[in-house]
Amino acid sequence: MRKSHTLISSIFTRYSRGCRAAAILAGAFLLGSCAGSLVTWLSHNSDPSQNFSETSGSSILSASSDSWGLSFQKEGQRPIGNASIEELKEYNAYFAQDTTEKILYLTFDAGFENGNTPAILDALKKHQAPATFFVVGNFISDHPDLIQRIVSEGHTIGNHTMTHPDMSRIADKNSFQNELQQVEELYKKTTGKEMTKFYRPPQGIYNTQNLSMAKDLGYSTFFWSLAYVDWLQDQQPSREEAFDKLLTRIHPGAIVLLHNTSSTNAAILDELLTRWEEMGYRFSSLEKLTGK
Repeated sequence: MRKSHTLISSIFTRYSRGCRAAAILAGAFLLGSCAGSLVTWLSHNSDPSQNFSETSGSSILSASSDSWGLSFQKEGQRPIGNASIEELKEYNAYFAQDTTEKILYLTFDAGFENGNTPAILDALKKHQAPATFFVVGNFISDHPDLIQRIVSEGHTIGNHTMTHPDMSRIADKNSFQNELQQVEELYKKTTGKEMTKFYRPPQGIYNTQNLSMAKDLGYSTFFWSLAYVDWLQDQQPSREEAFDKLLTRIHPGAIVLLHNTSSTNAAILDELLTRWEEMGYRFSSLEKLTGK
């Protein structure tokens, strides 16, 4: 089987409050010693929903480092991922549910807060839609009030690592565990509760060793089957662009990835959830997907 990947260079910009110098990095995300970092995701592709082209119509889970990607074949149907649902199952990992039922799972990646999360939570509450927020460590330490609100309104906090590195470069299990454990400790300190062991690899970069280590630590790993370019702060998609991707590519069993930093997401989420409901979809939690 031959698979071609489109790799597009990205520049990752990070600003730290209380630091005089701004570090511009191409590659892994680093927090350093300054608290309250403003995180911008490293994007390997112009569109996370079309990360590779697969001519054979099948997929394979690679032992080498890879970036999660999708190939949409037909409107309203589940896309092909880098790995199949069956291949990922061995590692307690998911990118979608194998079902014909019109059910979807909402997830948000949260690296920092720029004022859009409250509106997102308002829309979720209005539609009684559960969601999982995969947070980086500084999000918990900087915004304990939002963490408390997210939890009190019935949502789940997932683990997006402490410093958002390329986890596929971490071969040592203790170092891998440390990235997750630091977030667990912050969460428990903030909420008094144990963290649900849901994990999303930063930048969607993974390998089978990572998946095995996460499983050994009791984690379920989550990729996605629907996403769009919503994280670029100075290039936010228009309402029309967002709906074009999010309505036409929704499918039964979808795990949807959105970013809490997106002003577009905050503005359209109420209408988006309404329109998905009008299409016959209902919202469920990752806990129900995994049976945990």
